[in-house]
Amino acid sequence: MSKHVTVLMGGFSAEREVSLSSGAACAKALEAAGYRVATLDVPRDVRAIVAGIPADTDVVFNALHGRFGEDGCIQGILDIIGVPYTHSGRLASALAMDKPMAKHVFAAAGIPVAADALVDREAMNAGDPLPRPYVVKPFNEGSSVGVTIVRHGDNREPYSVQSWPYGSRAMVEEYIPGREVTVAVLGDRALGITEICPAQGFYDYAAKYTEGKAVHICPAQLAEPLAALAKDYAIRAHAALGCRGASRADFRIDDSDPARVRCVILEVNTQPGMTPLSLVPEQARAAGMSFEELVSWMVENAECDS
Repeated sequence: MSKHVTVLMGGFSAEREVSLSSGAACAKALEAAGYRVATLDVPRDVRAIVAGIPADTDVVFNALHGRFGEDGCIQGILDIIGVPYTHSGRLASALAMDKPMAKHVFAAAGIPVAADALVDREAMNAGDPLPRPYVVKPFNEGSSVGVTIVRHGDNREPYSVQSWPYGSRAMVEEYIPGREVTVAVLGDRALGITEICPAQGFYDYAAKYTEGKAVHICPAQLAEPLAALAKDYAIRAHAALGCRGASRADFRIDDSDPARVRCVILEVNTQPGMTPLSLVPEQARAAGMSFEELVSWMVENAECDS
């Protein structure tokens, strides 16, 4: 008899709608691959979550995004009840979601990172915490939720964290000019590299999930040594965090000085999007792997933390 897979989706983070789209796509593909599939729109109630996962579930497919779904919380619940689940475990999920801590891990692994500062409301309101241009972002959200670039000549007021809904602190980071690329990792290998070209501005939430807002060049047109370096950094970041299953590492390629090209890691996403516009399925297709094969691989490699 085929495995029974329960897909966790929705939830209550800022990325709920993206998760619903990912979960629906994954459930459909798993059914097409021959699995018995149930879905659960995850409520903010631990008892209801445990009760909502059918007793005969063999594997949980974690299609949640954002807080609670990819920061180690749901992973801890699944570890307690002993159901194998896709993607990374508790610690790797928590580390990757905490951007400042993840950057310490990357730097220790020899992967270049952007200069940054953690600031509270008072410091942000007092003046620029870094030379412009710089990036302001929540330190524990995904999908570019809340990310803003502060440039020369911008009015400061809209970028104050006084009324910002992502906690009492923000992460301010050096803006890295150049090209944006992303590398999917599956297990211990890099699937490929995609260059992301937003239609305007930067690769924000709208550009990620609205058709026509960004062009994906897959495979990215990078010189082979640079492509190999980005893949190596992605695999090293995946391993340094302790990830398993699929992850996606995002980079900026600063080629403004041809004599000093930089490949700087921005973050690792341990729960990459699985929507029709998402990057990991796109790279899998380019590598000759169908969406059904991709989600099946994730299910067959699901684990609990020991």
